[in-house]
Amino acid sequence: MVPDTVDATLAYLAPDSRINRFFWAPEGRLSTSTTREARVRIRNARTAPEPMTLDRHGFQLVTAPTRVTAFEDRAIVKSVYGAEVARIAADLTGADAVLPMGWELRSSRPGEAAMLPPAARPHIDYDTPTARRIAERRYRRAWPEGPGYTRFILFSLWRCLSPPPQDWPLALCDFESARASPEVRCVKIDVDHLPEGDALTAPIAGEAELGASALFTHDPAHSWWYWPDMTRDETIFITFHDSDHSRAWRAPHSAFHDTTRPNAIPRESIEFRGCAYFTKK
Repeated sequence: MVPDTVDATLAYLAPDSRINRFFWAPEGRLSTSTTREARVRIRNARTAPEPMTLDRHGFQLVTAPTRVTAFEDRAIVKSVYGAEVARIAADLTGADAVLPMGWELRSSRPGEAAMLPPAARPHIDYDTPTARRIAERRYRRAWPEGPGYTRFILFSLWRCLSPPPQDWPLALCDFESARASPEVRCVKIDVDHLPEGDALTAPIAGEAELGASALFTHDPAHSWWYWPDMTRDETIFITFHDSDHSRAWRAPHSAFHDTTRPNAIPRESIEFRGCAYFTKK
């Protein structure tokens, strides 16, 4: 039996973490942020008194079987799965245009070189200024003569590829409980080689204009949920940024180690990002 709640440890951003950078290089990735662990209670969304919805919570479970079986084939993922993601996003949000973006494969299996490890800290992939710039830049690139848009939703569609039970599920923070939580910018910096020593914190020209993710410090008010025993036919739609702030416009999320399932197997997953637009008429 799956419990209604799980107590787990999340690696929140430490309040005194001052220089928050995420270096990307061909040999790997390196964060300068410092974290502070906090024990949180994560509730089973399958037994929640009401379904989780995008407008209220910032995330939603969608049953959406995929035709893709070889997720390691980049060409198939880009074409076939990208089209599936666009259809799911359009059906769920009502947007009239969806641009599939990039994706990442993750695995909790040690030594899995072809995949990234689980993203085990509360975050949103883009902070607010970055989300707005990405939405505008992507739209103008795709439709240079387009009429523009009245609203956009930058999102991720998260799918578990390994059978249940999984050892590192995905936890999602209810928007209302995190509404007042400030975003802390963690700047993404592309480099040829990962820096060392003083180079990790040395000033970088134009850093304020670089793209960034949003990290969060611990708040006991945060309300966390997860869907245990996800199947390949299920996906989670996660709002990174909805420009309509009258709705749940963002959802912090984090992987967590579920130690309550002794027979759990390594979790493999794909997260496919995209942007849904509501174009001007």
